[in-house]
Amino acid sequence: MLVFCWRCWHNSQFVFVKSEDTIRRKCLMGPILSALVGLQKIEIDLSKLRRRRHNKASAVTIQESRIQKHREEHEAIHKQGLELRMQADGLELQLRQSEEELDKLKGVLNTAKTNKEYAAVLTEINTHKADNAKVEDSELKLLAEIDAVKSQAQVIETLITKEEAKLAEIKASCSDDIAKLDKMIDELSAKRAEAAREISPDVLGLFDRIAQQYDGEAMAQIEQAGKKPPYSYACGGCYMSLNAEHANALRTRDEIRQCDNCQRLLYIDEMGT
Repeated sequence: MLVFCWRCWHNSQFVFVKSEDTIRRKCLMGPILSALVGLQKIEIDLSKLRRRRHNKASAVTIQESRIQKHREEHEAIHKQGLELRMQADGLELQLRQSEEELDKLKGVLNTAKTNKEYAAVLTEINTHKADNAKVEDSELKLLAEIDAVKSQAQVIETLITKEEAKLAEIKASCSDDIAKLDKMIDELSAKRAEAAREISPDVLGLFDRIAQQYDGEAMAQIEQAGKKPPYSYACGGCYMSLNAEHANALRTRDEIRQCDNCQRLLYIDEMGT
């Protein structure tokens, strides 16, 4: 249904448009600001799509990092297990050597000729036995630690297997989602290119620089406060106060004005205030 704009009729401009929203833009803004506001709507949608795509792609990276962290944990535990095993093997070797020495001392004990010699050898044998008991205790503790480390390593191995399966699911899901998002981004980028053709290169360049800084939000509506004059004004982007000159100028002129604080491009919407 076509809608007739009485405001334009009073300005001697006969305009028929398809929606009241279009009336608002065409009546309260000239072609420059109207085109920029339309471009911003597309730019914001594009930024959202790109952010969604980034998040999807990041999901794979995050999962891969999680798996890598578990692998590093497993490697550290495996290394710890090897070190404990070497210590246990060292104690086992020490124990065998001590047992061999003990067997020799038992032979000497059997051939002792005097009580003094017998007592000395017996003391040495008892010392070896006490030392061996300590070594055996240390070895048993190490073996218990080794078993605990093995169990811990097995838990992490199971976790890695589960996380790898989850990674495969994420990759499959993200692949489809990213393909859909890429198609949507391409379609919207084409619409953006078409909308950008209505804007002069210098203004478009300014818009692009600001949009890149504020995630697509290059434009900011002037917010009006107060029930009667003198009104106060603020930037709808950074919410900092604005000089009334900006609002007064944009009510009568189709020109580029920027917020003194955030540098966003300003526009005014009388119907929205």
